[in-house]
Amino acid sequence: MFRLNAARTLTKSVNAVAKRTYAEAAANDFLKLQFALPHETLFAGNKVTQVNLPAKSGGLGILANHVPTVEQLSPGVVEIFEGSNTKKYFVSGGFASVQPDSTLCVTSVEAFPLESFSQENVKSLISDASKNLNSSDEKVAATAAIQLEVLEALQAALK
Repeated sequence: MFRLNAARTLTKSVNAVAKRTYAEAAANDFLKLQFALPHETLFAGNKVTQVNLPAKSGGLGILANHVPTVEQLSPGVVEIFEGSNTKKYFVSGGFASVQPDSTLCVTSVEAFPLESFSQENVKSLISDASKNLNSSDEKVAATAAIQLEVLEALQAALK
């Protein structure tokens, strides 16, 4: 009996979740971007036009009034459009969440402007990581595999 009542309560609370459709979208024509790292805040509620994200589920373009969502980020480029200006940051991963009020929160352990990387250095690092990929030490091999995933995404972004 307790389980039945708990299930009914849960069902009622799930049904009470707000649902949005296109007709009910907010009047905002901009996103409020919060982009934070553990040691620095890159954007703190700045109004932006669009943000492109490298999500695990595929590339996402986020505009104002986007359906609320939470996404895990893959290594790749976060592209931010502020009017006619575009900023690109390379992230090694992280999370992004879109709130119902058109606030986009992006958190990552690290993010660097894309122009701060050189293709030559990335190629050199890929070569070094590739050498360790087949190491007999599992920890060294696992670290090399992660490095290669991030470096290959960075190399693709620099092309």
